[in-house]
Amino acid sequence: MTSTFPDISISTDRLVLRPFDEADVPALTAMMNDELIAAWTSIPQPYPEDAARAWTDESAPAERAAGRGVDFAVTEFLTQRLVGVVQLRHTDWRIRSSEMSYAVASWARGEGYACEASLAVAHWLFRDQKFERIELRTAADNTAAQQVAQKIGCISEGVLRNAFIARSRTEDGGWADIRTDLIVWSLLPEDLDGVPGPQADANGFPYPGWN
Repeated sequence: MTSTFPDISISTDRLVLRPFDEADVPALTAMMNDELIAAWTSIPQPYPEDAARAWTDESAPAERAAGRGVDFAVTEFLTQRLVGVVQLRHTDWRIRSSEMSYAVASWARGEGYACEASLAVAHWLFRDQKFERIELRTAADNTAAQQVAQKIGCISEGVLRNAFIARSRTEDGGWADIRTDLIVWSLLPEDLDGVPGPQADANGFPYPGWN
C-alpha cells in the first residue's frame, strides 16, 4: 500500500501554504518565467500558461496521489498573492525521507518567505508525518538557495561533482547550459530544536512568532 501526504494547508504568521488551484495559473506562469528561476531549474523556457495549468491540474495531484511528494503554493496571508512554491520530491516512506526545494517570485524576494515557508514544511514533516530526514540540493553558484538552507539549520554533507546543469543567458537572448556541482544539505528533527513549532487546529498548522 502506497503512503501519501494529506491534502492540507499550513499557516505561518505571514503565509498560507496550500494545494495549487486553477486561480494560481497566471501567477505561477509569471513566476516560472523569471530569469533566476530559469537559471537554477530545469523547467522549460519560456514557460507557457499551458505548462502551469498542467502542473496545477495534473502533475501536482498525481505526485501526491502516488506518494512521491507534495507541492505547496505559498501565498501571503493578507493578500492571498502567490509568493512561491515549496516542493517535496523523491520521498522514501521506508526511511521517512524526502527532498525539499523552494522558489520565490521575483517581487517577493528579500522578505524571508523562503525560510519561513521551508521551516513550516519541515516542522510539519517531522512532527506530524514523523519523517526523519529532509534533503536539499543547491547548485554550487546558487548562493541565495544556499543561504536559505543555512538559515533554516541545514547541515552541508558534501558535493556531487558535475551533477547539475544550470543555464545562463547568451548574447542573442537565448539560454546556454552550464554544467556545475550540487551541494547536498540535510535537515534532521534535532536540528530544529528551539524553533517554535505548530499548534494544530482544524484549518491547518499555524506557526506563531516567526516574523
